[in-house]
Amino acid sequence: MTCMETVTLLEAGHPVLPQGWMWVIFVTVVSVLLYLDLFVFHRKDEEQKIRKILIICASYVLIALLFGLFVIYEKGSETGMLFYTGYLVELSLSMDNIFVISLIFTSLTIPVRYQHGVLFWGIMGAVVMRAVMIFIGAALVARFHWILYLFSIFLIFTGIKFLFPEKEKSDIKEGKLFRFLSQRFRITPDLSGEHFFVKKDEKNYITPLFLALLLIEIMDVIFAIDSIPAIFLITQDTFVIYTSNIFAILGLRSLYFLLAAAVNRFVYLKHALAIILVFIGCKIFSPHFGLEIRSEQSLVFTFSILALGVVISLMKTKK
Repeated sequence: MTCMETVTLLEAGHPVLPQGWMWVIFVTVVSVLLYLDLFVFHRKDEEQKIRKILIICASYVLIALLFGLFVIYEKGSETGMLFYTGYLVELSLSMDNIFVISLIFTSLTIPVRYQHGVLFWGIMGAVVMRAVMIFIGAALVARFHWILYLFSIFLIFTGIKFLFPEKEKSDIKEGKLFRFLSQRFRITPDLSGEHFFVKKDEKNYITPLFLALLLIEIMDVIFAIDSIPAIFLITQDTFVIYTSNIFAILGLRSLYFLLAAAVNRFVYLKHALAIILVFIGCKIFSPHFGLEIRSEQSLVFTFSILALGVVISLMKTKK
């Protein structure tokens, strides 16, 4: 491609790189992050210091922001704003995930030094499962556009439900899912180091570590049923949908170790998320009423509501 052709493409608002190469760059970035996470940041099973966790958390957010600039450069500011909005919504919805992960680890008495490994493989599974769900969703939306209206109604219903949260169980062992898995697997009562599987008396058993991994994967799929319709109503660009999802998930592990102890302080976060989900759900109907909501307006609204929810929560629970 000549310099003149590159300038022409930029002026026309078309990406300089083909879509395939954008996927290659994304996969490369994610692969490097996963390698660093497993073999550099957490190569030893030990509890991390808060300073290191803060640096890793900030690094994941910074990389997501830089990738958003790459999207803006390649696809334009409109698509870049949609990437940032999707990333912000997915990251916010992860707060529920953090609470559930904390509940799983507490109920199964998983020591902190082994939690890193479980979460790493949990994130690897989530990367694959989100890909399957998103690409199936994209195929359905491309063929049946009216599905977006179903997503809207579902999202509005979910948002209203968030305003009246059910009482959370204090022990995951009380749930039906735990009992279901316990009846179908031989589970050792105690851990066996960092191993997921052990063999006793010529029989194969899973350890509480693998049970925790199973529970986290299943819960992620359940949470994805809420979050994926939200991102499809923000944009139908599969690249933006998947990349914003994965960057939010990649930071989840460090975010968990940073916020697990304080997640109960965000008492009004669900109310903020409820407003955002209803807003996203209603946005598809706005053109029918002569309203045009631009991508940058959606981003500002989403960020403002979340920030307000967090600030009010921290003020309410400061004691």
